[in-house]
Amino acid sequence: MDELEKLRPTDAATRHLVRRLIDEPDRWALFLDIDGTLLDLAATPDAIQVPLSLPGDLQAVAHRLKGALALVTGRSLSYADALFTPCRFPIAGLHGAEFRGFDGQTVVAAATPAFVSLKQRLIEQTTWMEGVLIEDKGAAVAAHYRLAPAFDSALEGIMRSFAEEAGPDWVLQPGKMVFEIRPARADKGDAVATYLEQPAFAGRMPIAIGDDLTDETMFALANARGGQSIRVGSLSTPTCALAKASSPSAIRSALSTIAAAGEGPAAASRS
Repeated sequence: MDELEKLRPTDAATRHLVRRLIDEPDRWALFLDIDGTLLDLAATPDAIQVPLSLPGDLQAVAHRLKGALALVTGRSLSYADALFTPCRFPIAGLHGAEFRGFDGQTVVAAATPAFVSLKQRLIEQTTWMEGVLIEDKGAAVAAHYRLAPAFDSALEGIMRSFAEEAGPDWVLQPGKMVFEIRPARADKGDAVATYLEQPAFAGRMPIAIGDDLTDETMFALANARGGQSIRVGSLSTPTCALAKASSPSAIRSALSTIAAAGEGPAAASRS
């Protein structure tokens, strides 16, 4: 059976992704969100599972693209690195506030003393919300309510108040069952634009893949540059993505297929 046929026949977005990166590896640059895109969402942030084959598949795809692959995530750079060890990729963390380029140079965001104090008070003020989890991301903080959906409105009010207190350098970012206070300068679209100016990425068309509201800016950037944008999972909110993939497993299957193709353009023609 042809490798392409191993993908779900109804998942056109991943079939097209495979064809593009196998047949035209010198044309495209690939930008991937992590949670909900590469990895299945879990009940808690630390409960996500990284399939054993995924780091190697990403490494193989990056090699095929001559380095034109980056992870663009709301996770901190150090956390994302730990997920895919021993492999090491260009990563934009905290939605772009942290950044490691193709050359390895790294910019890491730092929390101010006032923001550190704010995070502690946020923990104290949400202790009564059973099931709400506060994730300390350093220069950002996220309140997850996947285990406590009834607190949606109350938690949004608390997070909005804390975001206003944090000042103009931070902004409230809603997501899937999460509210996050993140650096205002952080923008996944800007991160992708920065990568496209670097060696390995320059002159290529961007393919941006994500699953959440925070990925819309990189979808818009990819569309504006004549590339491709893929939203993963159910479309519960409007999106500017041009295509839809069914699940993270479909994305992982596509990456595995591309990795197995080895180097260079595909020898066989495909319909």
